[in-house]
Amino acid sequence: MGIRHHGPGSARSVVRALALLQPTVVLVELPADCEAALAWVGHEQLQPPVALLGHVIDQPQRAAFLPFASFSPEWQAFVWARAHGVPIRAIDLPLQLSLAGGAADGDGAGDGELLLADHPVGDPIAALAAAAGDPDPERWWEDVIEHRGDGAPAFDAVAEAMAAVRGGWEAGSVREARREAYMRQCLRMALADGHQRIAVVCGAWHVPALAMPLPPATVDARTLRGLPKVKVGVSWVPWTHRRLAFATGYGAGVRSPGWYAHVFAHPGPEGVARWFVGAARLLRDRGLPASPDHLIAGTRTATALAALRGRPRPGLVEVLDAADTVMAGSTGLALIERELVVGDAIGEVPEGAPQVPLARDLATQQRKARLKPQADAHTLELDLRTPLGRSRSALLHRLQALEVPWGAVQEGRGSSGTFRETWGLRWEPELTIRVIERAAHGTTVQVAATNRLLERAAATTALADLIAVLDVAMLADLGAVVRPVVARVEAQAAHDPDVVQVIEALGPLARALRYGDVRGTDATALRNVFDGLVVRVLAGALMACRSLDDDAAAAMVERLAGVQAALALTDHAARRAEWPAMLTIITERTDVHGLVQGRAARLLHDGGAWKRAQVGNRVSRALSVGTPPAVGAAFVEGFLAGSGTVLVHDRELLEVIDAWVSALAPDAFVSTVPLLRRTFGAFEQAERRQLGLLLADQARATGSGFGADVDAARAALALVTVRQMLGVPQ
Repeated sequence: MGIRHHGPGSARSVVRALALLQPTVVLVELPADCEAALAWVGHEQLQPPVALLGHVIDQPQRAAFLPFASFSPEWQAFVWARAHGVPIRAIDLPLQLSLAGGAADGDGAGDGELLLADHPVGDPIAALAAAAGDPDPERWWEDVIEHRGDGAPAFDAVAEAMAAVRGGWEAGSVREARREAYMRQCLRMALADGHQRIAVVCGAWHVPALAMPLPPATVDARTLRGLPKVKVGVSWVPWTHRRLAFATGYGAGVRSPGWYAHVFAHPGPEGVARWFVGAARLLRDRGLPASPDHLIAGTRTATALAALRGRPRPGLVEVLDAADTVMAGSTGLALIERELVVGDAIGEVPEGAPQVPLARDLATQQRKARLKPQADAHTLELDLRTPLGRSRSALLHRLQALEVPWGAVQEGRGSSGTFRETWGLRWEPELTIRVIERAAHGTTVQVAATNRLLERAAATTALADLIAVLDVAMLADLGAVVRPVVARVEAQAAHDPDVVQVIEALGPLARALRYGDVRGTDATALRNVFDGLVVRVLAGALMACRSLDDDAAAAMVERLAGVQAALALTDHAARRAEWPAMLTIITERTDVHGLVQGRAARLLHDGGAWKRAQVGNRVSRALSVGTPPAVGAAFVEGFLAGSGTVLVHDRELLEVIDAWVSALAPDAFVSTVPLLRRTFGAFEQAERRQLGLLLADQARATGSGFGADVDAARAALALVTVRQMLGVPQ
């Protein structure tokens, strides 16, 4: 039975042919060492789409996925054989051989490579379609095979066609020759066991190679002699319709798995009408219009298009064209293609199916946390005040520590709310390989994440990297990592001569403290380290701020803001005394860059350490006549810090800066205006508009402003040109 992988028409034909033949054994194109896993077929929890994952035991990245959907002919052969008590034999080249070879001769799969398509050279379906006069191979195959509603087998015709196509492509690749040699050996073994009625389900390309009479067994034995072997593990893993699509890189995939699933479930003429019912339900669920008239018109349009195009029945192209014309539009069509044509169905695997211990523990933890892997991207809101929220957060952070990116934090960590965490989740089948790769770190998620973080900590010497490891450990509730890494951070911070490194470590450490508190983590040792780092920062901040160039000053400005935020986040005692005193010294020192001075003054203002009068006096001195304009502009840039809110609410401060700008000499204004433009250009548009209105009100109130000494005669000449440009009558 020559089939096309994941073909609904092929699947129906296989079921019907098996029912007619009633074979005593079913041979299926599947790596032979996957045969034991077929014992799980028929289990109520093994629901397609699923895949067999084979991987090299000591090199998990060398792996192959063999996916099956409900409309896969091989899957239907498995199900029929199990239901009728007929033995199943896997007859393809074992993974222990195919994964052992090198890439040079195409004998093995590379890192995470998926199962290759059947044919080694060219496209046999394209050749057959061209012979039939159809330029579209996909459409031709669907019309001839996949959309056959009666399920009548056409295997003799397929075998004859493939024999003709293979006539010029007999050589093939080394890998294909070995595969077919192994299949023939398995067929000889079934004959030797006395089976009279043998069903072979394989890719259509291989049918001529398995036709009787078979070549001498010695030829195939010589082809397979001396091949290297590796030890492999095989397990069932959930798969998704989306991963069956061509766009995912699976060589034997299909472009429209959701559509194929529908065609397999509803093969008759009513299938198109049923599809439009599903499309209408989807559109209505998403707030888009879809009425019974749309369903009727869509079905009739699809049927008419098929007739006009000479197709025996409507295919996917006709259905989508009809939906686009009658009911969906561009927005609805994109939704239909994503949800119905491709789909995000995900399979299910029994709890007791073969898995590595780490994967089994992950499945257990997912059930405990009530987090089911889903193929579609979705958002998860966690309340860390609840036990369930904390357990879910810990599991997701532990997987991040293992570099298994099931989810990513989208927001919540940077906001003032500490009890909420927002995750974006999507489970990809390839993550299963990553879990297997991390299995060497431990048999449970907690132990493996602990060992992985300790491994990272041992490999780093930078204080910031150690803090990053510590942050993940706190979020993942891994106390066995926190204690030794805290000791490393404490020792390294005490001996690190670069106070800048200590300053940069303060922010992440404060976040770890704050969000560790929310999770109920014991952070006593961490708080002691934080207190020690604060002492180091207070002692070295002034020296770090002196004699900086423009780029270094810009970086230091952000570091000072980070220190103040860290002290505020932890409500540290230093924010009320020692830190404001240090900022006061920084803002008064003449050997400190104006940008840094301005930011220090702004931090004193925002922290409430300086009242309005103190801020106004310091800004006035910075913008006095004796201060070079460039230094004054740098101070203004540092003070305003990308936000004009302080000027909107403080008229006196606005008047000081306005008076300084207005008093600049022409040359000084030309050299200073780029800095001012950068400063004020960073404000929000609403802030700039409000400042403009305030200055206009000020000008009207004082009777002053720009243009008081305009030459009326010259202005009149300019207005002539302006009116002409605007088309206004003179």
